[in-house]
Amino acid sequence: MLSIGRAAPKGRGTGLNPAGRFERIAFEPEPAVDAASEDDARPVPTEFFRDTTRTVLSRNDSDDIPFTYSLNPYRGCEHGCIYCYARPYHEYLGFSAGLDFETKILVKEDAPDRLREALRARTWSGEPIALSGVTDPYQPAERRLQLTRRCLEVMTDCRQPVSVITKSDLVTRDTDLLAELARVSAASVALTITSLDERLRRSLEPRASSADVRLAAVATLARMGIPVGVMVAPVIPGLTDHEIPAILARAADAGASWAGYTMLRLPHGVGPLIEAWLVEHVPGQRARVLGRVRATRGGHLNDSRFGSRMRGEGTMAALTARIFSRARDRAGLAASGPPLSSAAFRRPSEMGTLFP
Repeated sequence: MLSIGRAAPKGRGTGLNPAGRFERIAFEPEPAVDAASEDDARPVPTEFFRDTTRTVLSRNDSDDIPFTYSLNPYRGCEHGCIYCYARPYHEYLGFSAGLDFETKILVKEDAPDRLREALRARTWSGEPIALSGVTDPYQPAERRLQLTRRCLEVMTDCRQPVSVITKSDLVTRDTDLLAELARVSAASVALTITSLDERLRRSLEPRASSADVRLAAVATLARMGIPVGVMVAPVIPGLTDHEIPAILARAADAGASWAGYTMLRLPHGVGPLIEAWLVEHVPGQRARVLGRVRATRGGHLNDSRFGSRMRGEGTMAALTARIFSRARDRAGLAASGPPLSSAAFRRPSEMGTLFP
């Protein structure tokens, strides 16, 4: 059982580190006498580990996900978003979905080489790749490690179609590569925006860019001729759903051409983590938020069924869909980005390398 009184350390989404669901032995620390102890205020450093995965492209056959192949240079994410549906993936590695997820990051150092190998295969014909689909390819470590950029260099060499989704303005660093791909209809970018309320946003996503900075990134990408849209994700019913019209209006003003959304998902250990976050940050809204989440998930905090997991079901989910659709129409935004083209794709072995 989680200790919901444990505050998040400075710059982190949670202070909780529950045992993973596959662990047979767990360590339960003694609760602090003072909930606001020095340990809670002390920053927790990030640790990096080599990920020796031999393949970097993941394939999915889910009807409710708009891509088949994805590439994730990192596992775990320093952004520390409390609601992140990817947190339970860390449990497969022997880590916790809590603080471990945002402080123990696995790095695929040879991802660019593995990607080049995959694109060289005769069975590969240039199918679009999502970058990254699970954890953010532009999380803080990317500024130093540049794995995402090096993967984009390989894709640019091969004119490999790629769709990028991120919460970071660091994506604008790579506009040279993305613009090159966009010239052959092989690139698009989506910036995720959850809330325009900076105080709320900072507690939900402690190490991600502010909404203003992300919207500035939208404007930069649009000016460079790179197709760019906005994802309002996740919509947290009872907490951020009222912001949908304002987010879409500002996205359109910034130059976005399309917008989409997903409803809050709370798989496995994410539910208890966000319950603790509600108690710590917005205790007066806890009952309303959890009640509305359950209203979209058949009385539960999560519904993992394909087809309903992204949007939810019931009256509340239908109302959210209607509000979003009308706000998107008023803003003049399309429901999806332009299709990516594989027509210009060429295998690495068929050309020289553009980037030494």
